[in-house]
Amino acid sequence: MSDPSTRKALRTGWILLAISLPLGVTLEALHGFKVRGYLESEVRREMWRLAHAHGTLLGILLLVFAALAERHVAERSRAAVSRDLRVGAILLPLGFFAGGVLEQGGDPSLGIALVPLGALFLLLALVRAARALA
Repeated sequence: MSDPSTRKALRTGWILLAISLPLGVTLEALHGFKVRGYLESEVRREMWRLAHAHGTLLGILLLVFAALAERHVAERSRAAVSRDLRVGAILLPLGFFAGGVLEQGGDPSLGIALVPLGALFLLLALVRAARALA
Protein backbone atom coordinates (compact mmCIF):
# COMPACT_ATOMS: atom_id res chain seq x y z
CA MET A 1 0.00 0.00 0.00
CA SER A 2 1.91 3.01 -1.26
CA ASP A 3 -0.77 5.71 -1.17
CA PRO A 4 -0.64 7.79 2.07
CA SER A 5 -4.39 8.47 2.08
CA THR A 6 -5.10 4.75 1.84
CA ARG A 7 -2.72 4.04 4.74
CA LYS A 8 -4.47 6.73 6.81
CA ALA A 9 -7.85 5.12 6.11
CA LEU A 10 -6.45 1.72 7.10
CA ARG A 11 -4.99 3.09 10.35
CA THR A 12 -8.18 4.98 11.21
CA GLY A 13 -10.29 1.89 10.51
CA TRP A 14 -8.23 -0.26 12.87
CA ILE A 15 -8.26 2.45 15.56
CA LEU A 16 -12.02 2.85 15.25
CA LEU A 17 -12.49 -0.90 15.63
CA ALA A 18 -10.08 -0.95 18.58
CA ILE A 19 -12.28 1.64 20.32
CA SER A 20 -15.76 0.54 19.20
CA LEU A 21 -15.54 -3.18 19.88
CA PRO A 22 -14.37 -2.81 23.51
CA LEU A 23 -17.09 -0.16 23.92
CA GLY A 24 -19.64 -2.85 23.06
CA VAL A 25 -18.16 -5.20 25.65
CA THR A 26 -18.20 -2.37 28.20
CA LEU A 27 -21.86 -1.69 27.48
CA GLU A 28 -22.62 -5.38 28.03
CA ALA A 29 -20.74 -5.24 31.34
CA LEU A 30 -22.64 -2.12 32.43
CA HIS A 31 -25.85 -3.95 31.69
CA GLY A 32 -24.71 -7.20 33.28
CA PHE A 33 -23.56 -5.53 36.49
CA LYS A 34 -26.76 -3.45 36.58
CA VAL A 35 -24.96 -0.10 36.68
CA ARG A 36 -27.72 2.33 37.57
CA GLY A 37 -26.32 5.35 35.67
CA TYR A 38 -26.44 3.32 32.47
CA LEU A 39 -29.66 1.38 32.97
CA GLU A 40 -31.80 4.27 34.22
CA SER A 41 -31.19 6.41 31.15
CA GLU A 42 -32.87 5.12 28.02
CA VAL A 43 -31.33 7.96 25.99
CA ARG A 44 -27.81 7.13 27.21
CA ARG A 45 -28.26 3.43 26.41
CA GLU A 46 -29.55 4.21 22.93
CA MET A 47 -26.87 6.81 22.14
CA TRP A 48 -24.04 4.57 23.32
CA ARG A 49 -25.38 1.55 21.43
CA LEU A 50 -25.54 3.71 18.31
CA ALA A 51 -21.97 4.90 18.92
CA HIS A 52 -20.77 1.30 19.22
CA ALA A 53 -22.66 0.08 16.14
CA HIS A 54 -21.71 3.02 13.90
CA GLY A 55 -18.10 3.01 15.06
CA THR A 56 -17.77 -0.70 14.30
CA LEU A 57 -19.45 -0.56 10.90
CA LEU A 58 -17.63 2.60 9.82
CA GLY A 59 -14.31 1.10 10.95
CA ILE A 60 -15.02 -1.86 8.68
CA LEU A 61 -15.99 0.52 5.85
CA LEU A 62 -12.61 2.25 6.19
CA LEU A 63 -10.82 -1.11 6.00
CA VAL A 64 -12.80 -2.01 2.87
CA PHE A 65 -11.97 1.38 1.33
CA ALA A 66 -8.27 0.86 2.12
CA ALA A 67 -8.35 -2.58 0.52
CA LEU A 68 -10.05 -1.40 -2.66
CA ALA A 69 -9.08 2.24 -3.15
CA GLU A 70 -5.77 1.93 -4.98
CA ARG A 71 -7.31 -0.42 -7.49
CA HIS A 72 -10.76 1.10 -7.96
CA VAL A 73 -10.73 4.79 -7.00
CA ALA A 74 -9.03 7.30 -9.30
CA GLU A 75 -5.84 8.67 -7.78
CA ARG A 76 -6.92 12.30 -8.20
CA SER A 77 -9.94 11.71 -5.91
CA ARG A 78 -8.52 9.18 -3.46
CA ALA A 79 -7.18 11.67 -0.90
CA ALA A 80 -10.46 13.61 -0.70
CA VAL A 81 -12.55 10.44 -0.42
CA SER A 82 -10.25 9.08 2.28
CA ARG A 83 -10.33 12.35 4.23
CA ASP A 84 -14.11 12.65 4.08
CA LEU A 85 -14.59 9.00 5.05
CA ARG A 86 -12.23 9.34 8.01
CA VAL A 87 -13.80 12.58 9.26
CA GLY A 88 -17.33 11.20 8.94
CA ALA A 89 -16.39 7.87 10.51
CA ILE A 90 -15.02 9.69 13.55
CA LEU A 91 -17.68 12.40 13.94
CA LEU A 92 -20.73 10.16 13.64
CA PRO A 93 -20.01 7.70 16.50
CA LEU A 94 -18.39 10.47 18.56
CA GLY A 95 -21.60 12.50 18.26
CA PHE A 96 -23.71 9.57 19.43
CA PHE A 97 -21.37 8.90 22.34
CA ALA A 98 -21.23 12.56 23.37
CA GLY A 99 -25.00 12.79 23.03
CA GLY A 100 -25.35 10.17 25.75
CA VAL A 101 -22.74 11.50 28.16
CA LEU A 102 -24.58 14.51 29.57
CA GLU A 103 -28.14 13.77 28.41
CA GLN A 104 -30.87 15.48 30.40
CA GLY A 105 -34.60 15.14 30.55
CA GLY A 106 -34.84 12.48 27.88
CA ASP A 107 -32.90 14.45 25.28
CA PRO A 108 -29.33 13.87 24.12
CA SER A 109 -26.73 16.49 24.94
CA LEU A 110 -25.44 19.03 22.43
CA GLY A 111 -22.77 16.54 21.27
CA ILE A 112 -25.45 14.94 19.10
CA ALA A 113 -24.90 17.86 16.69
CA LEU A 114 -21.80 16.03 15.42
CA VAL A 115 -23.99 13.24 13.98
CA PRO A 116 -25.48 15.13 11.00
CA LEU A 117 -22.09 16.72 10.31
CA GLY A 118 -20.46 13.28 10.24
CA ALA A 119 -23.26 11.95 8.04
CA LEU A 120 -22.69 14.82 5.61
CA PHE A 121 -18.99 13.96 5.33
CA LEU A 122 -19.83 10.30 4.76
CA LEU A 123 -22.37 11.14 2.07
CA LEU A 124 -19.87 13.41 0.35
CA ALA A 125 -17.23 10.67 0.45
CA LEU A 126 -19.61 8.11 -1.03
CA VAL A 127 -20.64 10.42 -3.87
CA ARG A 128 -17.00 11.27 -4.59
CA ALA A 129 -16.02 7.60 -4.55
CA ALA A 130 -18.84 6.68 -6.93
CA ARG A 131 -17.81 9.45 -9.32
CA ALA A 132 -14.14 8.52 -9.12
CA LEU A 133 -14.33 4.86 -10.04
CA ALA A 134 -11.21 4.15 -12.02
